[in-house]
Amino acid sequence: MNTIVIVLALAVVLLTLVAIAALVMVVRHTGGVSRSRGPSPEQLAAAEAEVNEELEQARREAEEIRGKAERDAGEIVRKSESLAEGAALMRKEVEEEARTLKGEIKELRADLERREGRLVEREQRLDEEARRQAERARKLAETETELADRRVELDQVAENRRKILERVAGLTADQAKNELVKEIENQAKREAALIVREIESEARKEGEKRACKIVTLAVQRVATEQTAESVVSVLHLPGDDMKGRIIGREGRNIRAFESTTGVNLIIDDTPEAVLLSCFDPVRRETARLTLERLVLDGRIHPQRIEEAYERSKGEVRDLCVRAGEDALVELGITEMHPELITLLGQLRYRTSYGQNVLKHLIESAHIAGIMASELRLDRDLVKRCALLHDIGKALTHEVEGSHALIGAEIARRYGEHEDVVHAIEAHHNEVEVRTVEAVLTQAADAISGSRPGARRESLEAYVKRLERLEEIAQSFDGVEKVFAMQAGREIRVMVRPDSVDDIQAQVIARDVAKQVEEELTYPGQIRITVVRESRATEFAR
Repeated sequence: MNTIVIVLALAVVLLTLVAIAALVMVVRHTGGVSRSRGPSPEQLAAAEAEVNEELEQARREAEEIRGKAERDAGEIVRKSESLAEGAALMRKEVEEEARTLKGEIKELRADLERREGRLVEREQRLDEEARRQAERARKLAETETELADRRVELDQVAENRRKILERVAGLTADQAKNELVKEIENQAKREAALIVREIESEARKEGEKRACKIVTLAVQRVATEQTAESVVSVLHLPGDDMKGRIIGREGRNIRAFESTTGVNLIIDDTPEAVLLSCFDPVRRETARLTLERLVLDGRIHPQRIEEAYERSKGEVRDLCVRAGEDALVELGITEMHPELITLLGQLRYRTSYGQNVLKHLIESAHIAGIMASELRLDRDLVKRCALLHDIGKALTHEVEGSHALIGAEIARRYGEHEDVVHAIEAHHNEVEVRTVEAVLTQAADAISGSRPGARRESLEAYVKRLERLEEIAQSFDGVEKVFAMQAGREIRVMVRPDSVDDIQAQVIARDVAKQVEEELTYPGQIRITVVRESRATEFAR
């Protein structure tokens, strides 16, 4: 309201000033005319009209100023009213929020009081329970003391009663014990005679079963040719000058060969021969075929080595398939899934405790078939069980878990009979044996593995150590390929150059060495070599 009054006052003052200015102008104009020669009626009329016009213009401007002032005053009043309403609403919200907070504080205070009350009650209950436990412990101690006293009294009473019984019976305790032993011995002999008679009766009823068992025990004494696997392959060369080509300028070819195949190439003074050393037979055979192809071609350089290696890998795969088919033909087994045949052929290059796994499976299948024929069982089914019982070892490098369970899952996936699946998963007693075929599979496996010269425990431990060396190095990020070489005395670690720089390569070498020291036991020392190689390839067209 004060603002409105001020605006109206300013408007009145402005109108007054305009009127005064108009009068001044009229007077000045009139005075000038009178000083000259006196106003004429036309001049007076024109001056009056001009004054009236200026007065009218001043009035209009005053009206506009007053209207604008009134509008501004109205706008200010509306804003003031809006602000007053907002302030009232905000005051109401603040009061409502304050009432809510007071209610919550009151509830929290009541909750705290309730919790404090419960804590006080719980402390009182705990104190009462502690007092009861102390009283119970005191009573237990008193009871133990009473029991000890009663035990002494009972021992004295038993001793007195024994003496009384000895006087009444006229026998000492040892004499009474001997009499009792004699009576029990006679009774045991009579019961033993009855048991023997029952056993003989059952033996007559199960004579054929016992005869089959005797035949099985006789078959277990069968011995076949002994197996010995080597970790070294020898390749004969057409001349000693070929060794220089294999080594290459400053050892470039031999380093490329070892990094590509993962096999240690040994070139010594042996005339016209080199050695290939690797614990993995598949890798060693692939490297042997690669080197043989390079020697026959005569062109040896890193790119040619990679090409020959890829071709040799395909040739080894074909050899595996052929080996699986030959095993089926030898055993007279038909209608097997092609994937199972391929996996079976891969076992040609696998060893277990120094024993070739594929030869072990064929040998086990022959033994199981003979036992099945003697026991009048399904010979083909038992041979199939024995042939596939170690099929899981073809994937133990790729799938974690027991090879028995892995093999059972593979056989089930490719449609083998449920009895075959059960014989595979139960041949190491990881699953309870439920069928006769599974028992015969276990027996054939034991016979083939326990004969003299079949297996060597030290070789298996050596192979496991080398595999663990490769697993440790492969577990680090950025590692592409890992090869255990020099009979486990060196590890070659190939890293991806785009994800591992030179400093990270040194860190990987140090971490691998530290983990090997912590986990493995080995003679001498193991060298860890991390190789980071960058290649640029373009094609000229």
